[in-house]
Amino acid sequence: MTIRIGNAPCSWGVEFANDPRNPDWKSVLKQCAEAGYKGIELGPVGFMPEDPAILADALAEHDLTLIGGVVFRAFHDPDAWDDVKDGAVRTCKALVAHGAKHLVLIDSISPRRAPTAGRAGESEQMQDIEWAPFRDRIATIARMGAEEYGLTVGIHAHAAGFMDFEPELDRLLDEVPEDILKICFDTGHHSYAGYDPVAFMKRHMERISYMHFKDIDPVVKARAIENRTGFYDACGQGIFCNLGQGDVDFPAVRQVLLDANYEGWCTVEQDCDPSMGTDTLGDARANREYLQSIGF
Repeated sequence: MTIRIGNAPCSWGVEFANDPRNPDWKSVLKQCAEAGYKGIELGPVGFMPEDPAILADALAEHDLTLIGGVVFRAFHDPDAWDDVKDGAVRTCKALVAHGAKHLVLIDSISPRRAPTAGRAGESEQMQDIEWAPFRDRIATIARMGAEEYGLTVGIHAHAAGFMDFEPELDRLLDEVPEDILKICFDTGHHSYAGYDPVAFMKRHMERISYMHFKDIDPVVKARAIENRTGFYDACGQGIFCNLGQGDVDFPAVRQVLLDANYEGWCTVEQDCDPSMGTDTLGDARANREYLQSIGF
């Protein structure tokens, strides 16, 4: 088994390319390498230079491989379709330019879902009339990424979007062919949604093409569920903690990967609020050291 560990700009608080709070992209690359990682994700397209020569030189300077990129846009909103396509095409072109493999699709946060993050029983559900075009938008981008750009495309469940809870993910996997859509499995978001990440991995390991490592503080999660805390407030309260300090059983995750002979990247994604003054380099180092301590 050959598993490589990467990190992503969201661990430095980068969620949107135009956020004025974002750190400099060069400092993110530098700190990622300093913390012991050999690969990094693209982040939101536009955060890093879209000129391949500029980014290639910077990646080489820090001995980093570009792993993949995320399209974190509003697949649930038909009026946002042009924005989704723009982000997807630009991300695909950037990935191909640097030999990256993984295109990750995430339905972005919806104001209809954010207030009930982590509470499946209270969350608004899509009716079939809305679900079908939502599914087809995901499938269209997946097919484009797989067939036009030769990428491995994975769906990523995410708190506060409409692709979040296990029944939604299972339904999508049943309705979209595996040859164009696999799973980018995020351990933390699955726990936040109220499900067992290890059990899901055991059921679907043959379709998981890429892993995101994230942990969930059980105290913050329990308080958020009890108080019906919305997604943004839970993030501000530190629900995404350092790896090994939360409720995700990473030694068991490792064993499932070993048993399946998983090959490839596992990327740390510790979503954080850039305004909180988090020691992002310290956290990145601590997360790498924890993973090394359990055999990654």
